[in-house]
Amino acid sequence: MTTLVQNTPVHRRTILAGGAGLLTLALARPGAAAIIRPTREATVEAIRRFTGGATVQAGRIHLDMPPLVENGNTVPLAITVESPMTEADHVRRIAVFNDKNPQPHVVTLHLGPRSGRAAVNTRIRLADSQTITAVAEMRDGTFWSATADAIVTLAACVEG
Repeated sequence: MTTLVQNTPVHRRTILAGGAGLLTLALARPGAAAIIRPTREATVEAIRRFTGGATVQAGRIHLDMPPLVENGNTVPLAITVESPMTEADHVRRIAVFNDKNPQPHVVTLHLGPRSGRAAVNTRIRLADSQTITAVAEMRDGTFWSATADAIVTLAACVEG
């Protein structure tokens, strides 16, 4: 009977060399280390899907976020829409989009007349300095938008 494995000790250097070799092979594959970042066109397409291709007007919505963000992991964002929030005139949905995160569509918030007021406070993650766009859909089918720019000094959401 032949034994394939002899009683030889495995050294730490052998394990480290093998790990380095596997890492080199993984990074050498085409596109293995690529980070997928949406473009402004991807954000425009995401907004088009949200609105169904309807015209988006500027106004009626206010985005409040700090212009300079130290840490992209938790960026405060406040969205307010001018609306009486009655059965006849209220905000149905608010969507938030960005230009440089791995996913351009951040969140969709559903509201109605029982919400009382069209105001939302939340925190989002930002991968890099970028423009944030909020789009509100009103009960009458119109869409309103606003944008805000944020400069991020320590990024979040980095894939890869």
